Amino acid sequence: MKQKTTATELSNLLKIPKSRSLEAIIKAQLIEGIAKEIDRKKITHASLSARSKIPRSAVTGILSGSMQKVTLDRLLKLVEAVGLVAEVRLKRIG
Repeated sequence: MKQKTTATELSNLLKIPKSRSLEAIIKAQLIEGIAKEIDRKKITHASLSARSKIPRSAVTGILSGSMQKVTLDRLLKLVEAVGLVAEVRLKRIG
């Protein structure tokens, strides 16, 4: 079973602000969900590119783990293109 890294742990590890580490975790979770749906539906990168209107090279880069040019906007377009809906949950600290 995978151990989940918290934003605080990632922030301390990478010496970056907690907000940046939380953003990285959210992006990673979105990418993971997109990749699972691509595998499940057997969608090609070219098809996903056409559906999302994101260049194929960018789609391939995102799905191969490159965080360069990965914006939440692009990820949400990919989420929609594979037929998923993203949800945000907030909870109180403590």
